[in-house]
Amino acid sequence: LPSPLQLPYTVVVMGPLEVLRFVATTARTRDPRAYFKAIGACAKDKRGMSYWHDLVDWIGGYPFEVASPEAVFEFYRVRGFELLSLKTCGGRWGCNEFVFRRSTALP
Repeated sequence: LPSPLQLPYTVVVMGPLEVLRFVATTARTRDPRAYFKAIGACAKDKRGMSYWHDLVDWIGGYPFEVASPEAVFEFYRVRGFELLSLKTCGGRWGCNEFVFRRSTALP
């Protein structure tokens, strides 16, 4: 999105989730400041992204396509690769990791 639209769009899309996060954090810690402390801790995070950029990334990051580990395995198997290692997220959100090796010569 163009810069002038990022703030309103992010507020509309992520605002309700952030309100829920604020309420849940406050209920859990009994301290309304805990939510803001957690956001501040993100600024000190070694990942290099601010909390704002995380929010914008969640709603407008690079396009991607979801594929099951089985679909990825089959895609490479029919192209002559063998799976050496697979690490999944156990059904949670995240990235699966695959290590393939070409087992046959290219056709």
